[in-house]
Amino acid sequence: MMARSQLGMPETQEMFVHLSKGMVESKDLLTQADKAIGDGDHGVGMARGFEAVLQKLQGGDFATIGELLKAVGMTLMTSIGGASGAVFGTLFRGGAKQLGDRSIFDAEVLSLLLVDGLDAVKVRGKAKPGDKTMVDALEPAAFKSHELRSAPLDESLAAVTEAARQGMEGTKEIVATIGKAKTLGDRSLGHPDPGAISTYLMLEFMREYVARDA
Repeated sequence: MMARSQLGMPETQEMFVHLSKGMVESKDLLTQADKAIGDGDHGVGMARGFEAVLQKLQGGDFATIGELLKAVGMTLMTSIGGASGAVFGTLFRGGAKQLGDRSIFDAEVLSLLLVDGLDAVKVRGKAKPGDKTMVDALEPAAFKSHELRSAPLDESLAAVTEAARQGMEGTKEIVATIGKAKTLGDRSLGHPDPGAISTYLMLEFMREYVARDA
């Protein structure tokens, strides 16, 4: 079986369609996770956002990866609303920064998306690792993607997704210090952060798409 080292524009668009469908289908899982430490609206918001992204992508034609990612980011910002809309929209908009002329999605593009996206999210949300937020899953994923930016895409995504999963699992051991969950104090222990779960899931759906034809 051939390793999938890269995707062209049509396949890249299909990958984000696959990701969007997966996030819509994860609504109940994310709702239950958010009920444990928040107000339970994370799943509904993310599903609404990615439903809108799905419509945007299925009806759209994008010349570059930067253009596609900006469209995803803007759609999430305007359709989710609140803090989740801001940070997940920022992840994609920030991640598009250096990808305006790219039309091949490979491990290097994945790394630019995650590293630039992480920087933008940290600036926007003022969160750092250990705050029990999406950053706890996103930062290890971004670092791993930078290490593997010359690897075939399927190999890179597998390792990056695992790094995000471990980061997300690690949020169970953290007491939330920012966001809605901080009011719970020690009661937030034992529960993963919903934003970190969403970050891991997005990468998992990308990995799944790339692996299925490998």
